[in-house]
Order: sequence, then C-alpha cells, then structure tokens
Amino acid sequence: MKNVFFILTMLVSSTAFAQDVGEMKPLYEGKIIPGATHPTAELAEVDIPKLYVHAAEKGDKDFVFLIIPGGGYANVAINHEGHDVANRLNGLGYDAYVLFYRLPKVETMKDKRFGPLQDAQYAIRTIKRENPGKRVVVMGFSAGGHLASSLSTLYDKPQTQALKDTNLRPSFSVLCYPVISMDEAITHKGSKTKLIGPDFKEEDLSLFSTELQVDENTPPTFLMSAKDDKGVPIENSYRYQEALKKNKVENTIFTYEEGGHGFGMYNKTDKRDWFEAMLNWLNQVSKF
Repeated sequence: MKNVFFILTMLVSSTAFAQDVGEMKPLYEGKIIPGATHPTAELAEVDIPKLYVHAAEKGDKDFVFLIIPGGGYANVAINHEGHDVANRLNGLGYDAYVLFYRLPKVETMKDKRFGPLQDAQYAIRTIKRENPGKRVVVMGFSAGGHLASSLSTLYDKPQTQALKDTNLRPSFSVLCYPVISMDEAITHKGSKTKLIGPDFKEEDLSLFSTELQVDENTPPTFLMSAKDDKGVPIENSYRYQEALKKNKVENTIFTYEEGGHGFGMYNKTDKRDWFEAMLNWLNQVSKF
C-alpha cells in the first residue's frame, strides 16, 4: 500500500508541476512540406515543424513574441529556451509562440541550408495573420539566435512562392547569446557545420554571417550575452551590434561578466534580470 500511495503521490505531483507547453499546431498545411524530400506522413516526428501557441489570459499587449530555441542546429532546446520563456511572457500579459523548427538534414530537405529559415518565415506569417495590428518580436537563443537574426536580415528572401506577398520582417529582434558569424575565429563550429557544411562555399559563409546582412531596415535589436561564453563567443554579438550602429539601427546590449552559455532566462551568477531589461527597452524604443 505504501508503494501504491507513493506512486499516486508522484503522479499527482508530476501533473501539478507539469510544464505548460501551450497549444500545438502544425506549421504547414497539406501532405507535403515545401522543400521536403518525403511526404509528411513518412517523416519522423522530429522532422515535422510545429508552432506552440501560448496565449496570455488577457493578451492585451502591443507585442507578440516568436520564440526560437537554440540547440546548435542539432536539437531544439524547447523547454528552458522555449516554453519557459513563453510562460513568463504570458504571466506578464504577452502572447507568445514557440517554434519547433526542422534541423538541417540532407535526408529530409532538398536544400538543408534554408529549411530552418523557411520554417521561421512560415511561423511569422502565421503570427501576423492571427495577430493583426500587433508588432512581432522575434527572440532567439544561441543557434536559435542565428535563425532569429537570419529572419531579421533575410526577410526579403521568401523561401517559397506562397510567402512572396507576406511582410516577413519582425518589428524587433531579441538575440540571446546568439550565433551570428560563420567566421571560423568566432563561430560555433557545430552550428556552422550542421547548417552549411561540411563543405563550405564562400557565398554561404557570407550569406549566413548575419552581421554582413544588416542594413538600415534591420529591426531594432536587443542583444544579450556573457563575456565568458566559451561556446559562442560574445564577439558574435559585438559584430552584430557594430553592424547595427553603422546602419543607424536602434540597438542595445546587455552583458554579464560570467554565466557561460545556454542559461536561458536566469543567469545564476548575477542578480540582474536581462529579461526585465529587455522588456523595458522594447517598451521604450517602440515609442520612437
């Protein structure tokens, strides 16, 4: 009886503390994902992109968030860099969407370089359709930060014909310890190889170094990183910020002395809250 009671207690506790993952919806309609090598029914679940809708109780804020978790283009850290972030935003009255994007694979994509960007573009199209009048903030972490910065700089390169009549530009970008450059000196080599490798073409090195794609129309950007990040050196953020400044685009950077990489919303080494600073910055810069 004690064992039964223990098991029941654990089940109740697990349910009580279960993470809110929102409402899942397919990112694409139809039986085939554009650019896929196989029909959707033949793909593994991990190769089918999804959008998780996290609706706030009131949802009366001017912003709606598209959250893109990291994972080095090898996996998607959808909990601490996805659902947890969306739930915090919900508690503050913001609607949010979490993107589970396809990882670049030659086995499942006709051109693996552009599969993740295509998913991000379809996601922002969905969000804009469902939230007319609201401004979309794209928030990306690590490799998800690279994807968010790609969405923010390559929005004029729709990946399918169906996207050509859609404004794919986010209103604002939030890039958290992001992979930005394909420069071997500072890039995250795993992300680089997964996305455009293993054989690197010069045009890909340039196109996917998003600091080289910044122009005067790039969305205002909030950057966050730790100076001791060994996984994705803070120089990635600095280069993107330098490009923003050259093009007179509103920007700011929130830095930690320590914290490393991949800590999500909470850096245990520092009491300062980058998340709160980010929201304050968004509300301030949006007035101009």
